[in-house]
Amino acid sequence: MLNKLFFIKLFHSLVFFFMVACLFYVLYAGVSRTFNWILLIATVAILIEGVALILNRWRCPLTTLAERWGATKGSVAYIFLPPLIARHAFTWFTVLFVTGLTLLGIRYFTG
Repeated sequence: MLNKLFFIKLFHSLVFFFMVACLFYVLYAGVSRTFNWILLIATVAILIEGVALILNRWRCPLTTLAERWGATKGSVAYIFLPPLIARHAFTWFTVLFVTGLTLLGIRYFTG
């Protein structure tokens, strides 16, 4: 059981860092007026993650899976991420994503 939890937590951390990379690419694209396939992939990945969170009542589906296999509540995020980041990630990243999309919209429509 411990090995399953470790791998869930590791996978969760990898997904988290991929999403952070996507988020920062959206921000970079907004600042640099970059419109390409990478931006599309990053945006779609973040939107898919958002839909998964909404459908799971703002809980990461991997947290639910880890708890089924014996993890204590919230431990899927906290083992590899500092608690401050894990607790507030959705809020901070939503603000940053909306900021990136706003910059992209401004850059797109103002030439």
